[in-house]
Parts: sequence; structure tokens; C-alpha cells
Amino acid sequence: MHSQEGVNGVPKLMDLLDEPLPGVGTYEDFNTIDWVREKSKDRDRHREITNKSKESTWALMKSVSDAFSGWLLMLLIGLMAGALAGGIDISAHWLTDLKGGVCLNGFWFNHEHCCWNSNETTFVERDKCPQWKSWAELIIGTAEGSFAYIVNYVMYVCWALLFAFLAVSLVRAFAPYACGSGIPEIKTILSGFIIRGYLGKWTLVIKTITLVLAVSSGLSLGKEGPLIHVACCCGNILCHVFTKYRKNEAKRREVLSAAAAVGVSVAFGAPIGGVLFSLEEVSYYFPLKTLWRSFFAALVAAFTLRSINPFGNSRLVLFYVEFHSPWHLLELVPFILLGIFGGLWGAAFIRANIAWCRRRKTTRLGHYPVLEVLVVTAVTAVLAFPNEYTRMSTSELISELFNDCTLLDSSKLCDYINVNITKSSNELADRPASTNVYMAMWQLALALVFKMLITVVTFGMKVPSGLFIPSMAVGAIAGRLLGVAMEQLAYYHHDWVIFRGWCSPGADCITPGLYAMVGAAACLGGVTRMTVSLVVIMFELTGGLEYIVPLMAAAMTSKWVADAIGREGIYEAHIRLNGYPFLEAKEEFSHKTLAMDVMRPRRSDPPLSVLTQDSMTVEDVETLITETSYSGFPVVVSHESQRLVGFALRRDLTISIENARRRQDGIVSTSRVFFTEYTPPQAPSSPAPLKLRSVMDLSPFTVTDHTPMEIVVDIFRKLGLRQCLVTHNGRLLGIITKKDILKHMAQMANRDPDSILFN
Repeated sequence: MHSQEGVNGVPKLMDLLDEPLPGVGTYEDFNTIDWVREKSKDRDRHREITNKSKESTWALMKSVSDAFSGWLLMLLIGLMAGALAGGIDISAHWLTDLKGGVCLNGFWFNHEHCCWNSNETTFVERDKCPQWKSWAELIIGTAEGSFAYIVNYVMYVCWALLFAFLAVSLVRAFAPYACGSGIPEIKTILSGFIIRGYLGKWTLVIKTITLVLAVSSGLSLGKEGPLIHVACCCGNILCHVFTKYRKNEAKRREVLSAAAAVGVSVAFGAPIGGVLFSLEEVSYYFPLKTLWRSFFAALVAAFTLRSINPFGNSRLVLFYVEFHSPWHLLELVPFILLGIFGGLWGAAFIRANIAWCRRRKTTRLGHYPVLEVLVVTAVTAVLAFPNEYTRMSTSELISELFNDCTLLDSSKLCDYINVNITKSSNELADRPASTNVYMAMWQLALALVFKMLITVVTFGMKVPSGLFIPSMAVGAIAGRLLGVAMEQLAYYHHDWVIFRGWCSPGADCITPGLYAMVGAAACLGGVTRMTVSLVVIMFELTGGLEYIVPLMAAAMTSKWVADAIGREGIYEAHIRLNGYPFLEAKEEFSHKTLAMDVMRPRRSDPPLSVLTQDSMTVEDVETLITETSYSGFPVVVSHESQRLVGFALRRDLTISIENARRRQDGIVSTSRVFFTEYTPPQAPSSPAPLKLRSVMDLSPFTVTDHTPMEIVVDIFRKLGLRQCLVTHNGRLLGIITKKDILKHMAQMANRDPDSILFN
């Protein structure tokens, strides 16, 4: 992170207390930050600025700019993420259409833009225009017949394979961290873990490019999760502009929480949903100030995206719906059924996906990431092309399923038999289904099975892949099928008891699009276990304010059903699979163990490695550091008394000793090391002492050996500790680190305690 050299031209005999060394107080890769220390550092800095601001106008200006820098940073993150999201949307749309054909006016137009200014389009065939040629028309000159179909089929598969190959190769060559959705890792990072490079420049560039390619290749994945990762990368990179955030890991975590909100805001065009998502699902520490800031940043991002207008319809999202027909109380029964389906599917999906990802980690499957992606893409493309509902991009499919049928719809789903009931409005009465609708139902049923199976294998491959869109698609298909079934029931049996009071013949009783919306919410809730943010995202996404109650009912049911089968959502499951040190706030600790059962050293272990406050030499300290791999050492009065003085971190000790040997006269291996406030007078012949009190934490957290483990876990969770010392009658007994707690919890749950990777 920081260079180890100090400022040039410093007087030789500098005392180590005068100015902090570069590098002291920073962290190694794959370590946990100390929230308490970071927060107190920031408080000191703030206090200093406030005190100085009373002295001069310049200092006052600095104090104002310091207070303003947070809001400025939010503005920049919003602008950058909004612009990137707009670019991703536009290019993904264009590349998806490229699999089907090309525009002669200019190859950079997608299908819709190509046919916009054409005069030859009819309303029924609005996507047919002479300027847009399918590959068959270009290669063999005709669009009809079986040979043309085969040409289009082959071109579709080839483009899909090309996009997927480019995506996985770029990820593999330049930024291995750009794969997956990124939400499990961001949750871990926000809980105080450090993964260097995960939110870096390369990851941002590669993730943006490969996300477009992966979405366009037709794989069953969405761009929503990765957009959160992209926004967090923007946040992290822009943090480096401001010293306040560059130097303080806890402050930077606050910015990343807000950036996660921005990610959802641009992914779904749902600024409030984004803030709630960050609060409910991703963030670990979320003070009120961060709430306001993320609200502001999400607003800026949504505004930026709106001014780019990627879909050309002045909406932020693809799935805006316009229907506002009321729903009846009895319809809550099918809505709750959809909730149960969503919960069952979510739980089954998590089990299946984790089992598959574990196979990928443990067997030879993991050695061939490129081959795996290509095989899955080929299978997806070959199976998807014959069915028009899987051939189109998943977001288009969802928007078609959410759509309510009007008189002017040309879609197969809306090809009902028109019964002459004249109604003044555009709202159509329930009508009998034609053979085309039944055909569409069959195709949708096949699409449902296909999406359910293929998504299990797709999520977790070495390409950027989000989970929101595929799970919404599964739910939307199931909901639309149920909705059409209900509609036909109501049409043919409107004299049944359940329909009698509210569904007269010729009325528009049932809206299949609403069922699709509710189903999408239920499945998304079953997979991710979101509740509040899910409902808000859904009604911001679709603009259906009247449907909050159905959405709430479905989301709640799906969460209850899924939680009854398996406690954790997909992100927690992936965190545990990868062994990240994440203390889940939702997990209850119910065992009756005490601190002495978890602390190290255990009974059979060698005694705890400690530093004494005044009896060690530089050489002793260096030996202790080289012979052990701990990240810090308790400081005691003496080996005999074991009374606790403080705690010193390994990294700070190493940097200070190196620096002192370079810069301070007379520091040799036999110099005494003092952690006390005053150094006793030295004999004239002895070498100069080394004072290290400045790098020692004078207030380490301690618990007694009889503290129940549930309280210790709570302290770690709420304060974000790295380690905690265990004492008995004031004497030091041992140490508990975050890793020890995670291992202990894994053991108690009969899991392999060595699956937790990092310290």
C-alpha cells in the first residue's frame, strides 16, 4: 500500500513518537481490519481539524472542504456508475441483436433502432423492416425455408460461443476477480475483510467489458449482481482521490455501502430499493450518515442513467408496466401459492448450485474454466434457439411476461379469440384462449424447465454472472402460466363460488401480467432471502404501486418456506463455500461454551507468544516475529506476572524496527525495547534503547475466561473486532481471534473447521 520510506532530509535522531510512519496501521492482504482502531483514528483526525479550524481562515476552508468531500465523492460515484451502466445496457442490447442479424443503415444500430425510422414497418410486424437483415438473408438471400433456419441457428450458436470465449479469456488473462456476481465478496469486504485488487482498476475495466459479452452470449445470467460490483469498484477507485477515505479502511467501507446502493439503483432503476438493499442485504456497518449519502448517490446515478436513456423509452428499466386493474382478495390464494413455489425453488436452487460449485472446487472440473464456459454456452444456445421465449434475451422475456394484453398486441401470448364485447377503454375483458396461446403456454413450460436447470450450472462459472434476472425469469414464467390458467378458469366457470361475487362475464377480472410480477418477486426472494428491499425494488421496477400487498404476501411466504428448508440465502452459502471470514449477523449462537473453550493456546499447545514491556532486546523481538506467524502479540509486564499492558501488531513492529535501524543512531540487535512510558536511565556503555509505545494498542479488548461464547460472538459482531484477549484475575491466559470463532461455530455445526481460509 504505502512506501516504507519516510520523508527525505529528516534529522537523524528523530524520536519515533513524533510522526506516524508510513505503513504503520495498514493491513496485509487477506486480513481483517480493526474497526475500533479505524474509527478512533478518524475521530482523532476530525477532532484535530475542528480544533485547528478556529485558528485561521485557511484551516476553516480546509475543515469545510473535508466535510464536503463525502458528498462530492457520492456525486462522482453516482455519475461514473450511471454512465457505465448506460453503456453496458446499450452495448448488451446491440450485441444480443447481432446474434440474429445486422442493420444495413449502420451495423451499430440494434434491431429496434434500425426499424425506428423505416416507413415500411406495419404495426403487426413492427420488427420487420427491409433495413434489418437476418444472417440467412445476408448469406443465402432468403429468410424462408428450412435452410435459412439452419443458417440462422448456426450463426446464433457461433456468435454465442464467440462472446462467451472472449468473456472467459479476458477474465482469465487480466482479472480473475471479475468472475461471478461479486456480492458474496463485497459482503465479506464490507464486514471488514481485505481482498486487494478485488475492487481495483483492472477488475473494473474487465468486468465492464466481459459483463456485456456474457449477457449477450445468451447464457442464463443477469447483469444486476455484477453492476453492484462495478459500482463498488468505482467507489473504491474514487476513494483514492480523497485522503480521508484513502487512509481509513472503515471510512472506505461506508463509501462502499453507498456504492452498493448505487449498483442496484442503476441495475433496476430503483434508487430507494438500492438503499434498502444495501441496508438489508450487503452492509455490515450502516450509520445514518451513510443512509443519507447512499440515498443521494443512488439519486445521482438514476438521474445519470435517465439522461443517457439506454432503452429509448424514457424509463430506467425494461419492465415498466402500465396496467392498473384492481386485484381481488381471493386472488391472494394463488399469490401465496406462487410464494410457496418461489421458496421451494429458491431452496432447491441453492442446494443444487452449491453442490455443483463444490464439485467444481474439488474435482478436475475446476481445472478447465474456459472449456466449461464454452460447453455450457453451446448447450444453452443449441437448446435456446428453437424456443422463441428462450431465444430472446432474458430481460426482454420478463418484460413480455409482465406485459398485459391490449388490443394492439402482436405477441403470441396475447393472441386470444376476440369475442365481440365492446368496451370503451383499452382494457380487454377476459377472453377464451386460442390455439396460439396454448402453444405459447407449452413453449413457456419448456422454457421454465430449461431456465431452472441451466441456471444451476451457469451461476458461479468464470464469467461475470448475476442471479437476479434468471430467478425473476423462472418466477415470471411460472406466474404467467398460473395467471393464464386462472384467467381461463374465470372465463369458463364464472358461476363458481370463488368467482361469483366479483367476476361477471365480460369483465376484466384477472391480469396474467400481475401473476408474473408476483412470481418473479417470490422466486427472487426464495433465492436471496430479501424481503423489504425486494418489494420496493419490484414496485419501483414495474411502477405497480397498487400491487404492494400481493408482492409482500408472496415475498414473505417465499422467505418462510425457503428458511424452513435451509437457513441461508445464496450469497451466505457462497461465502461459506469459499471460506471467507464472515460473521453472519442473522445466525444465532446457541451453544453453552465459554471463552476458555475457544481461546488459544489450548491445554496441549505451547504457551502464548508474548512481548514483555521492558526486558526484551530488538533481537528477541525479531526472533519472535520470524518464528511465529501471528498477526499480533500481547504485551505483558513480565513472563512471571503475565499482567496485561497492551497489544502490538506484527506489521507495525516490523516496520518500526526496520525504520529505527535505518534512521536512529545506535539501534543494534542488543538494544533494549521499551513499551513503557519512561525509559529508565541506561548505563553509558549500553546501546540506545528503542521506544515502541506508540505502536502499542493501550486498550485491547479483554474478556474473562468465564465469559459465555454468545457474548463474545456478539462483541465481535457489533464492534467488528479482530482479536480479543482472555484474562483470569487480571492475568493474561490466551487470545481469541475472529478465525477461532468461525472455526468454533463450524465445529459446533458439524462442518469442517478448516474450511475457513484466512486469518
